[in-house]
Amino acid sequence: MRRLIAYLVRFAVILFGYVVGSLAASAFLNILVLAHLGYTPANPEPTATASLYFSVPFVALFVAYFAFMPAAVVILIAEVLGRRDWLFYALGGAVIAVVFLGFVHSVRDANFDVTATNARLAVIGCGMVGGIFYWLSAGRWAGSWRRAALPDLEA
Repeated sequence: MRRLIAYLVRFAVILFGYVVGSLAASAFLNILVLAHLGYTPANPEPTATASLYFSVPFVALFVAYFAFMPAAVVILIAEVLGRRDWLFYALGGAVIAVVFLGFVHSVRDANFDVTATNARLAVIGCGMVGGIFYWLSAGRWAGSWRRAALPDLEA
């Protein structure tokens, strides 16, 4: 019974971390788009600032939807191996973004494909930011559901 509760708590932490990572990736993508359009903090536009309250959670839904399966694989690998370093999650987020880019390219829909190099790099950067924020909220305790965690090689 105790073990089941530990699994459920860990699953809740993973789910919370996934939501945090999706929101962080969405916020980063929104900020990149606003910066590309000329929005600067020195000259704030009230409409651009207010639109972030709606667009960040809305875009996070799409981020979470499209990244779910590759992220589940990366999270499962991290949990089984007990990976707790931020670089693993940042590179895992980049891999998830590359898998997403490969998926949208394979759909062969001209309106859905990301073809510009800057846009592709922005998506990969968003994946890395999402991975780092996942690590901040859930990844630092990966593998804690086991009785004896793997030894930390950095210590």
